[in-house]
Amino acid sequence: MGLGKLRKPRNDAAKIMSEPPSHIPAETSRRAPAPQPPEPGLNIVSTPIGNLRDITLRALDALAGADRILTEDTRVARKLLDAYGIEAKVLPYHDHNGAKVRPEILTALAAGERVVLISDAGTPLISDPGYKLVRDAVAAGHPVRAIPGASALLTGLAAAGLPSDAFFFAGFLPSRSGARRNRLKELIAIPGTLIFYETGPRIAASLVDIADVLGSREVVVARELTKRFEDYTRGSAPDLAAAYSVLRAPRGEITLLVGPGDGLIPPDLDIDAELKALLPGLGVKGAAAKVSDATGLNKRELYARAQALKEAGR
Repeated sequence: MGLGKLRKPRNDAAKIMSEPPSHIPAETSRRAPAPQPPEPGLNIVSTPIGNLRDITLRALDALAGADRILTEDTRVARKLLDAYGIEAKVLPYHDHNGAKVRPEILTALAAGERVVLISDAGTPLISDPGYKLVRDAVAAGHPVRAIPGASALLTGLAAAGLPSDAFFFAGFLPSRSGARRNRLKELIAIPGTLIFYETGPRIAASLVDIADVLGSREVVVARELTKRFEDYTRGSAPDLAAAYSVLRAPRGEITLLVGPGDGLIPPDLDIDAELKALLPGLGVKGAAAKVSDATGLNKRELYARAQALKEAGR
């Protein structure tokens, strides 16, 4: 299985790839490591989240040397590959076909192929398909390695101005307000910055729920990161909720960052109601553990309260 073919890149891409950065002397740039084609196995490769220059040399090596590239949307992948003159076999891999194609991919890995998994943008598996494939490849004993690169959540965190020593990435919040508020209640006591992905049409409603459930925390709405119209909007949750409620839904990808709270439970959070809602499905122990994780309250005390509520409801 040979390496993939490299076509002549577009003029701008050719310049990017052939010319050393202006601040590095030419004689120094010649000492750069030689291209490194991917080794056989499953290679998880990060791609740009907007600006096509945010691609690593290792990523380009892996894409050019892949026997097959797996991606959620082959049209998006082709734009990146065409920009850098890379010809490769590109195949769709997503939630709808994953169960069907995973056996084929595992067979390819067993045959020693160099398989590359990429995301439409950023780091694969982060709110993207791939976890089940990685899990199955590991279980089958195939090599799995990651080639790091761009990530919207880390890019947003780095420039947000919120505490970055501890953070929790929670992906996309539920689309319906009731489920969204319940999810936010579970995150109240997390001692770090919360990071979500959100869409323009839902950002206003999400900010309202964040303000109601999490209170007056610092919030940053990071939009179109690394792209031409990159924008950071900062303010308290109530202020931003009010501002976005009268604005037209913003376009583009959004990374929503919420500063840590004081760990206190809002006065309107009814612990008994939370326990009662969880008891039928989780039982006493599970309900107590769930509420403890969400609020930071003592698990033994919650267990005793849940047991009392269960007995009172008989």
